[in-house]
Amino acid sequence: MSQNDFIERLKVNPRPVVVDFWAPWCVPCRASEPVMKKLAADYAGRVDVWKVNADEQAVLLRSLGIYSIPTLVAFHDGNEIGRRTGMVSVAALSTLFDASLTGEKPAKTEPAPVDRLVRLSVGVALIGLAFIGGFHGIFLVLAGLGVGFLFTAFYDRCPIYMMVSSRVKSWFQKEPGNSTLP
Repeated sequence: MSQNDFIERLKVNPRPVVVDFWAPWCVPCRASEPVMKKLAADYAGRVDVWKVNADEQAVLLRSLGIYSIPTLVAFHDGNEIGRRTGMVSVAALSTLFDASLTGEKPAKTEPAPVDRLVRLSVGVALIGLAFIGGFHGIFLVLAGLGVGFLFTAFYDRCPIYMMVSSRVKSWFQKEPGNSTLP
């Protein structure tokens, strides 16, 4: 299915749509399936839920800028309202469904405290292992991964990250014919 066909199908659909981009081999996709079924039942008749297999529609995912799964994208009148990628809370998914109804962008949600704690713990553990190994060879890689995990625990509060990420996003939201970066 092409991006144009997908958008046309969205525009003629009488209700808002939340699209679940998933794959059968994706463990987080399968883990979030019961929550999606519950939300689909809760919003039945008001919001349609479509499932798109990422393995079968790789070109569509690339054209929509979806590079990881699970990703849920909310549409209102054929226009994207918001998206959530990865495992997210029921509350965050509910805001996405509500946003598809209202047509307003969903409020940003930050990682849950437990999620932050897990990311911090993994980051500290990896850096600890790297320290024990003397930061040589594979231990240097572990240190880098540890720093990455620590960053993901608090990236949403980092003003430098917010500034840089908004600039990078603007580069990729240019008109399709414009291939130059600012």
